[in-house]
Amino acid sequence: MLPPSSRVTSKAHGGSDTKCPVTVKILDAVKGTPAGPMVLNLYQRTADGGWTQVANGMTDASGEIHNLITEQKFLPGVYRVDFDTKSYWKNEGSVPFHEVTNVVFEAHSEGHRHYTLAMLLSPYSFTTTALVTDVQH
Repeated sequence: MLPPSSRVTSKAHGGSDTKCPVTVKILDAVKGTPAGPMVLNLYQRTADGGWTQVANGMTDASGEIHNLITEQKFLPGVYRVDFDTKSYWKNEGSVPFHEVTNVVFEAHSEGHRHYTLAMLLSPYSFTTTALVTDVQH
């Protein structure tokens, strides 16, 4: 059993965040550490198929970003998160293959949800997964 000081509480980073509609977590696969800081931008698809930026932010030292967008602004639709991986790797002293990586997903197609996007990143590859949580109002 973990000592009380190392247990994760619901308010700590690393757990499920029930207050943020979109949470992002990025890990550096080369160093085995959180990837931060990294700039990211959130876009929503427009009716004509284009994209409108609705939020932006930067991961913190834990490789996470919370409160990227408010519940009121996170409407049903298709979203794209662009990650500035090139700048991150250049700051780490590496030459990356990707200029930008992104994740495109449809939000709220089956009711109100919260989304945690996780990315495992190296200079030449990335993989993503998502945790989608029902939200009770």
